[in-house]
Amino acid sequence: MMALVDVNIKVPMEMAVYLKPSGQVAELERNALLLYPYILRQIISHGRAAEILGIRKNELIDIYDKLGFSYLDLTMNDLDAELEAYRKVKAKGEMV
Repeated sequence: MMALVDVNIKVPMEMAVYLKPSGQVAELERNALLLYPYILRQIISHGRAAEILGIRKNELIDIYDKLGFSYLDLTMNDLDAELEAYRKVKAKGEMV
C-alpha cells in the first residue's frame, strides 16, 4: 500500500467542492491531473507519475486519454526514447 499524506492548498472557495473526490476513481483522476503539469514540463515522466500514483503507466495514459490529454503529443525525440525503452524491455524479456 502506498503511503499517503494530507496536503493543504489554497484555492478559491467556490472550487473547494470540486476537490473533494466522490470515490477512488475521482481521487485518482484528481491526483493524476495534479501531476500532469510536471509531465508536460518534462519534470517527471508518465512512468514516474504512474509510479507515484501506484498504477501502471498504461493505466495513467488511459486516464489522461479519457480526460482529453493525448499521450501521442510527444516530440519525435520523445517517441524515439519511448521506442528505445520498449526495445530494451522487450530484449530483456526475450532473454528470460
